[in-house]
Amino acid sequence: MYDISDSALLLKLSDAQYITAGQRGMFMHDCCDMRGLLSFLVLFILSEKRMHGQEIAGELERRRGGRPSPGTIYPALKALKEAGLIAGKGKGNQITYSLTPAGKKVLKEAKIRFCRTFIGIT
Repeated sequence: MYDISDSALLLKLSDAQYITAGQRGMFMHDCCDMRGLLSFLVLFILSEKRMHGQEIAGELERRRGGRPSPGTIYPALKALKEAGLIAGKGKGNQITYSLTPAGKKVLKEAKIRFCRTFIGIT
C-alpha cells in the first residue's frame, strides 16, 4: 500500500500535472496535460514551508535537476495567487509565499489523483 502523503513517492512520479490556470481559477486537469506540473510542484513545495520565489526555484532545481527561469516561476506564482491557492506577504523580491486553505484542499485532491494515475507505471 502506498501512502499518498509520502513526498519521496510524489517526487519520483514527476511526469504529470493536474493544475493549470483557467479563466475561473485553478482546475484539476487530465494527467496528460503537462502545463500544470509546475503549479502542482509549487503547491507541493509550499506545503512543506513558506518560501520566496527564488527559494522555490532553487527547490525545484534540487528536486528536478533544472531551475525554472524567473519568466516561468513568477507567472506560475501569480496564477496560483490569483486563484486563491497561495498567499504572498511582503514587497518586491521579498515576497514570502504560503498555501491558503483552498490551496491545501486542491493539493490534497491533486496528490490523490496523481497517485491513482501513476502508481504501478514502470
